[in-house]
Amino acid sequence: MWVMAVALFIAAKWLTISGLVFSKGRPSRHRLIPYFFLWPGMNPRAFCANGSVSTPPIREWILAGAKTLFGVVLVWFGVPFFGTSYPLVTGWIGMLGLVFLLHFGAFHLLSLVWRVLGISAMPIMQSPGTATSLAKFWGGNWNVAFTHLMHEHFFKPLARHLGASRALFAIFLISGLLHELVISLPARGGYGLPTLYFAIQGLGLLLERSNRGRDRGLGSGWKGWCFVALVSGAPAFWLFHPTFIHNVILPMLHAIGAT
Repeated sequence: MWVMAVALFIAAKWLTISGLVFSKGRPSRHRLIPYFFLWPGMNPRAFCANGSVSTPPIREWILAGAKTLFGVVLVWFGVPFFGTSYPLVTGWIGMLGLVFLLHFGAFHLLSLVWRVLGISAMPIMQSPGTATSLAKFWGGNWNVAFTHLMHEHFFKPLARHLGASRALFAIFLISGLLHELVISLPARGGYGLPTLYFAIQGLGLLLERSNRGRDRGLGSGWKGWCFVALVSGAPAFWLFHPTFIHNVILPMLHAIGAT
């Protein structure tokens, strides 16, 4: 899984900088190299731009540290608590712990370090739990890095040929296939479930934007929040399917000393 994830990450990074590397006004290597190797974001223009960056407040450091610590607690205390009696529960707790430790915690701390150094590197997780629409959830709240990559390098070219709605659904299918490579392929099973999950996300977003969805308030307020929880949260069992939990997550948790 990690080999596949790193390979896709490197390919995505190269895709984002290939146009800059060969342009006349390319950024200096002092910015491109740390962007490539030391930042999970996918927006090189923002990272390499010269401009003023506001100093992060102390409360943001505290929040980032708390999320990192919470991830540590889940992985090295929550996982042993459940042990091997409930493998799926143990695997999900460990996986959520790793997400808090890395995506919500460590990457947020790294964002703070870069901003202190005067580089625009906003956190890749932007309070996804507060999203009141699928458009906000997938369009900027959850994993901004992946959203920017797909929008700039896949959605825009496809939209010119397919139109916005078809291109949007195609993007979710592409996301599903990419997650198959990181989830189902290493697990050697559960093929098609991650793609099905992202197909549901695409259909949900199209419903949210339809006249019927707008009339029912699916894109705002408490109804929108419930719709996000239902569409993105309930089918997550198909995205991170049991085969992946058993064959990848549980062995990885054992390898890092959590079990």
